[in-house]
Amino acid sequence: MDWIVRYLWLIPVLPAAAAAVIAFLKQGRRRLAATLAIGSLGVSLLLALIAFAHTLAHPALEYQNHNWLQFGAEWIRFGWLLDPLTAVMLVMVTFVGLLIFIYSLGYMAHDQNFTRFFCFLALFAGAMLGVVIANNLLLLFMCWEVVGLTSYLLIGFWFHKPEAAKAAKKAFIVTRIGDLGLFLGMMWLYGLSGTLLFYDGGAGCLEHTAVAAMAAHGVALGLTASSAIGLLIFCGAAGKSGQVPLHVWLPDAMEGPTPVSALIHAATMVAAGVFLVARMYPLMEATTGGGPSSALEVIAWVGAITALLAAFIAVGQNDIKRILAYSTVSQLGYMMLGLAVGGVAVGMFHLITHAFFKALLFLGAGSIIHGCSEEQDIRYMGGLRKLMPVTFATYAIAMLALCGFPLFAGFWSKDEILHSAHLWSISSGPFYLGAVGAFLTAFYMTRQVCYAFFGPRRPAPRTVAKPVHESPPVMTWPLIILSIFAALLGFVGTPAWPWFQSFLEGRALALNFGAFSGGMVSLMVISSVIVIAGIAIGWWLYGSKPITRAEEPDALERVQPQFFRALGQRLYIDEFYDVTVIAFSRLCARAFQWADRWVWNGAVQLVAWCTRMVSHFDSLVDAHAINAGFDGGSTGLAQGGRLISRFQNGRAQNYLRVLGVALVVLALILFWSHAG
Repeated sequence: MDWIVRYLWLIPVLPAAAAAVIAFLKQGRRRLAATLAIGSLGVSLLLALIAFAHTLAHPALEYQNHNWLQFGAEWIRFGWLLDPLTAVMLVMVTFVGLLIFIYSLGYMAHDQNFTRFFCFLALFAGAMLGVVIANNLLLLFMCWEVVGLTSYLLIGFWFHKPEAAKAAKKAFIVTRIGDLGLFLGMMWLYGLSGTLLFYDGGAGCLEHTAVAAMAAHGVALGLTASSAIGLLIFCGAAGKSGQVPLHVWLPDAMEGPTPVSALIHAATMVAAGVFLVARMYPLMEATTGGGPSSALEVIAWVGAITALLAAFIAVGQNDIKRILAYSTVSQLGYMMLGLAVGGVAVGMFHLITHAFFKALLFLGAGSIIHGCSEEQDIRYMGGLRKLMPVTFATYAIAMLALCGFPLFAGFWSKDEILHSAHLWSISSGPFYLGAVGAFLTAFYMTRQVCYAFFGPRRPAPRTVAKPVHESPPVMTWPLIILSIFAALLGFVGTPAWPWFQSFLEGRALALNFGAFSGGMVSLMVISSVIVIAGIAIGWWLYGSKPITRAEEPDALERVQPQFFRALGQRLYIDEFYDVTVIAFSRLCARAFQWADRWVWNGAVQLVAWCTRMVSHFDSLVDAHAINAGFDGGSTGLAQGGRLISRFQNGRAQNYLRVLGVALVVLALILFWSHAG
């Protein structure tokens, strides 16, 4: 076993340890805090690259397990593993995270809580890396919860803003709902397999023996144990990765600083849910019959619906970060769809490409906000193409990659998902939902770019217009680096040269231009036409006729004002939750409060009253019966003692008198009895 496998645990521990050290620093130690956070993640990146190189040479899965806690004769064990999936994720998280850390130097330069921010960032990265290397579902769950904690801390980082505090609580609570399903699935899995280790020399819960037994074990509603557990675990993934109906927290998470948004939406939190499904895929796909498992069917439909619904809502948003947030929700739906219909390689390929161009989009949005004096409404931007040329060029590349424009990174990964959905044996429905979502993605991203970068400047009337400026190099260089990957990364997984897919699946790589034939080419052409049509219609509505005034109604609003208003209000899903789930929760809370006050508290008060009555009666008996009798007996005994003590005065003549009297009395008694 190579040394990198033995010391793989250092990759998450280094940034976590840096966070621990930074936590004890004073707020003024800004340079030291940033150096520790960036330096630790830089070393983690170096170790991740070494692990990746090792996996290239030895693609077989390697792991180390250790005893942790003992219960009777049973040991709970934990460990870490290195396989192609782990290696790819480690490089992505550390590399993208490092660029975001560096970018944060410029973006957060004037924040008074700069040191605390880097503490939370380092802990966030360390927790995500722990999720990636875990060879035990319990260890993964522990790191998973730390990811949730740090997301709460970072989303609500500007806690003085009520919206940020509310968004942090919303994210924490909604993801906990999904985590409850994950926890139940974890317990069920342990009950059936007897272990939470993924791989353990044939005895792991993801290895053939355990998976086959669970796939053969029926439970209810036609589900096997493997599918039922897989769906419970998917609940946790749906919460973290913003799948319908647990997607509502993700757009509100934009209240945190923009580097946090980039980290959450690109490299860490939302990627954790997709990664969890990929890691648990042997369990998810297990079935005794032919065709996909019930778990994968559910995941495919949920992913497709999420992709379309979020794309629709993004069309009606005006906040630049909120548009990107709904874009993330939509793309996460594509990833889940890809996992369900095409396998791990298909879904993970889109996750990796998306990490780079979505990080670029969020960091680009942060650059725009920074240059526009914290303005986030695209209606009050305009004309930034010439004022912020570097930001514009890099943002345009990321936008084309997200839309799936031909030859950009998102084109190859998105098309592979659509191709797999088109070939799905269960239904063609997810394919059509995904195709419509692709059109909407191209449309709303074109709308955003036209509003922000084209036309004249439209500063908000409520603020003093300040000169727009390009961001400093510490912010633009990460944009340039990410733009290179957003443009070229997709070429590692083309149909003709599927290196990424071969690497993850352990297959031999072969160059095959014959893959560009038949249905594949037709689908690529159709996909390209859909994307170009979305961009063209977006340009026709928003670009060809420059928007001159921010107060002008949106082009779609003029056509369908009610529908556009509904999109702007996020299809009233939050309001629906308010009048259903939250209202029911409030009703239950009031009912429990009433029961606690009048039923349970009443019962407690009744018991207390009975106890007081018993104590009063006991006091009465004790005072007037037991104490009185005891006191009376004691008084009589004392009086008798005093009487007798009079005869014990130590005078011999008194004793002789008593004896004399006693003899006289005795003689009289004898005489009287004899006479009688």
